[in-house]
Amino acid sequence: MTNATAPFAAQPVDASSGGTNARILTIILNYKTPQMTLDCAAAALEQMEELPGEVVIIDNGSADGSYEQLLTAVQARGWLDSGRLRLIASDRNGGFGAGMNIGLRLGLSDGSAPEFYYLLNSDAFVQPGAIRALRDFLQATPGAGLVGSYVRGTDGTPHCTAFRFPTIAGEFESSVRTGIVTRLLKDAVVPMEIPTTPTQLDWTAGASLMIRREVIDAVGGFDETFFLYFEETELCHRAARAGWSTHYLPESEVAHVGSASTGMKDWQRTPQYWFDSRLHYFLSTHGRAYTVGATLALISGSLLYGLRRLVSDKPASDPPYFLRDLIVHHSRAIFRRRKNQPMEPRQTPSQPEEQK
Repeated sequence: MTNATAPFAAQPVDASSGGTNARILTIILNYKTPQMTLDCAAAALEQMEELPGEVVIIDNGSADGSYEQLLTAVQARGWLDSGRLRLIASDRNGGFGAGMNIGLRLGLSDGSAPEFYYLLNSDAFVQPGAIRALRDFLQATPGAGLVGSYVRGTDGTPHCTAFRFPTIAGEFESSVRTGIVTRLLKDAVVPMEIPTTPTQLDWTAGASLMIRREVIDAVGGFDETFFLYFEETELCHRAARAGWSTHYLPESEVAHVGSASTGMKDWQRTPQYWFDSRLHYFLSTHGRAYTVGATLALISGSLLYGLRRLVSDKPASDPPYFLRDLIVHHSRAIFRRRKNQPMEPRQTPSQPEEQK
């Protein structure tokens, strides 16, 4: 397992992040969606035409012929000959963060680090000016380390990508699903109203996220203990502790299919790695006692909502067996080790069937 703070291979160069020559490395992660990845890369390359930098596509251990399909297609389109795009194959699927870390360590083709890293989901399609807007915002905003885009569905429906950090109060509010509780705990509600102006927030989604190189220098890349979910949250939390703020920029627009390769919308059971990631997030950011409190808050809110469903027509809002699976997972994590040993989430197999 790669440590999140392991040294990155690319070395910084003496270029100002405030200049027009500041370079951008756009990192696109593919997992079993080669055609969508090609469409994503085509849009990114078009928007990168007048911006210094490169695009790298990383096949994250798809093992289904995706890499070969991508290689044939990028060669046919002449993208590899342009010097603006590279295609990399990972021999394992370590998850979203591990895949993105490959790009962060890779750097530019000359071995140097760019001034900005732009993380882009393979099911996200940048709109005109989206990448430039993110770069210009970071250049013009001292102390801003990360900035995300306004994300909408391909049907035009806005997607919420503006969030507060999860807390005990937030876990209770999200699970009890009651208007009066939401009003009382409004400052703890994790999803924010979608901002219409540039806004500082706690964290934003990695579907379209630009990161200043100095942030990676300071805190390292993603924590690869996470397989999927909570990895962007934890990275933004680490950045905030190091003095770097995260922002949301509505002028940068991205069309997003959403859950294209995870199947999240169709979950019939919450996967083990979601519980692992949630547990690791709270442990790594707040410690053992707070983690137990956050889980008890989530359980309490879920039980109260379940009671309301018994006397009303409230719909089920979680996948089947969610509460039972949560309790079993957390109990096993607590009692797995002796009391004097650290509590660690169970590691996820290296080749699960889903990828962000």
